[in-house]
Amino acid sequence: MSEASQKIPVTVLTGYLGAGKTTLLNRILSENHGKKYAVIVNEFGEIGIDNDLIIGADEEVFEMNNGCICCTVRGDLVRIMDGLMKRKGKFDAIIVETTGLADPAPVAQTFFVDEDVQKNARLDAVVTVADAKWLSDRLKDAPEAKNQIAFADVIVLNKTDLVTKGELAEVEARIRAINPYAKLHRTERCSVALADVLDRGAFDLDRILDIEPDFLEVDDHDHDHHHHGHDHHHDHGHGLKHYHDEDMQSLSLKTDKPLDPNVFMPWLQNLVQVEGGKILRSKGILAFHDDDDRYVFQGVHMMLEGDHQRKWKDGEPRQSRLVFIGRELPEELIRSGFESCIVS
Repeated sequence: MSEASQKIPVTVLTGYLGAGKTTLLNRILSENHGKKYAVIVNEFGEIGIDNDLIIGADEEVFEMNNGCICCTVRGDLVRIMDGLMKRKGKFDAIIVETTGLADPAPVAQTFFVDEDVQKNARLDAVVTVADAKWLSDRLKDAPEAKNQIAFADVIVLNKTDLVTKGELAEVEARIRAINPYAKLHRTERCSVALADVLDRGAFDLDRILDIEPDFLEVDDHDHDHHHHGHDHHHDHGHGLKHYHDEDMQSLSLKTDKPLDPNVFMPWLQNLVQVEGGKILRSKGILAFHDDDDRYVFQGVHMMLEGDHQRKWKDGEPRQSRLVFIGRELPEELIRSGFESCIVS
């Protein structure tokens, strides 16, 4: 493994007001999970963390009685992160909570920008808590809510006990139209196993294939297929409406032929420089020509990070797979650019 495994995994926790983020945070800070988490919250007061859980509190940092610590961002996330890195007894993971009204991009980007932070921490996953009852309304009137769904590696669809089966199917179809790739957990009162939201290694795109074995098996020549939700739901007679989202798309690319790193890297960097405003999330596993290691990358808008991850295993198909999620993606441009990186 590269040094990526030495870095502390960071989970960005996002979700619209009232969806249940606080419930999830209180569980992390009180459960007897035997791990040391540092939780960074925007405003301590807003979160309503249970005072009985707090042992000592100085100005910004609160120790919990299960050994986790909680601190508030007053000002700069980078400064808080630097402070955490210097604390003795490193953490198993760091969780950064964003305000309910915020776009998660700037928070996620912190882990690509600051060199010290990048040396010590890696963005593990963006986890979005969504409210099954109100999400559909929020998607109509709140662009942030849509960004939070598009950004997610993991979606905790909470309060499922408050909706009918039909409403649940509908809200899930809406989510899938925006983001077909996230791992989705249905919960009541955020009762999801912490291992399902923390230290996911969501960086590793293999997860996509676990969720959707047939998802990437779309015919490669099928250029009109925008992966809007799941067409195969049509035929199952589940009465699921087929949604596509007006302004969000996702695009997946794959090839069994090796890529030329000297063409691919400049292409990808140029693509996100020029089109990064439209690309919310990008990630991929790459098989480079004459390289026995899998290369993985992920990106947020214009920012990318990547690393050799591990050796390709014997018998493992050396397949490159990329995913882009964004608004008005220049699909043809991305496809033809990708094709030009294949070693002929």
